[in-house]
Amino acid sequence: MTQKTRSRAARLALLIAVPALALTTACGGAESSDEGVASVSKAPSTDQTKNGADSSKGKGAQGKSAFYDAQMKFVQCMRKKITKDYPDPKLSGHLDWTKINQLQEESGNDDIAKAGRAGACAPEMQKAMSLEPPRDTQKDYESMLAHAKCMRAHGIAKFTNPRLKDGSVMPGGDPKPASPEIEQDSPAYEQATQACKDKLLDGLDGMQ
Repeated sequence: MTQKTRSRAARLALLIAVPALALTTACGGAESSDEGVASVSKAPSTDQTKNGADSSKGKGAQGKSAFYDAQMKFVQCMRKKITKDYPDPKLSGHLDWTKINQLQEESGNDDIAKAGRAGACAPEMQKAMSLEPPRDTQKDYESMLAHAKCMRAHGIAKFTNPRLKDGSVMPGGDPKPASPEIEQDSPAYEQATQACKDKLLDGLDGMQ
């Protein structure tokens, strides 16, 4: 398993362990196919009150601020316990996984992408992720789908599409992550990644 594959696997393992991070909606959804764009079913959003009012109105800025502040506490924990060079989060509050992966590759320290040695900063990570503002599952899916198509167009033929299943976005990528079929350290993969990175919405980098 390559360094980049280990880094992605470590991140996904951490995300799966934190329910608040699942790219889900409460309204269920449809499983996607390779043709066309699947869509999440049109059920009422849990962001609305029983009277139909938007309960999140006026809370967007406050939510983003709390998310960023909590993420900074995670970053400070990582700097104290793992490496002083751990990068700041983006202004959106999402971690900068491009810089994190680069730091991990340069140092060879897998703890950088695992919330610290033995999960030393996992509580701070979980707190931050519990405060992440709600995501639009349909937009996340379409973003990942556009990214997958771009990767294939740039020569990574085995790169699979994401799937929508039970209201969750299941990332695409290597068809056999446990026994990788895509060489992520190859020049071709590096070039495709650079060409397609803008297809992913903020917070989705490194997810597939």
